[in-house]
Amino acid sequence: MRVCEQLGEEPDPKKMPPDRSDFPEEVQVAFFVSGYLEDKWEGMSGTYMGKVWTNIEYLFKLFEVQDPVIVLYFMKMFETAIVNEKAEKAEKERKAEERRSSSGGKNFTHNVTG
Repeated sequence: MRVCEQLGEEPDPKKMPPDRSDFPEEVQVAFFVSGYLEDKWEGMSGTYMGKVWTNIEYLFKLFEVQDPVIVLYFMKMFETAIVNEKAEKAEKERKAEERRSSSGGKNFTHNVTG
């Protein structure tokens, strides 16, 4: 919205990303509760493994989630999307690093006499 204002353009709702409030209540609750779950990372490679789900029952009770089955479904969909996005990003970074290391590393010698 601010970019459109700065450019003097009218915002196009079709091009705007959805706001969390645009989603149904169960999806909003899924986003909210997901934020309280710990993230799990693989130690050696730093790969994102998803959420740690051990406290989910406690969180559902704490926040009085009305339909935990539906909320859990959306939480797992959300987690899958994040895991896939982070895996794709890591793969792109790995390939970029591979290209840099294969194209770089050329040894140049300079004949310096003094």
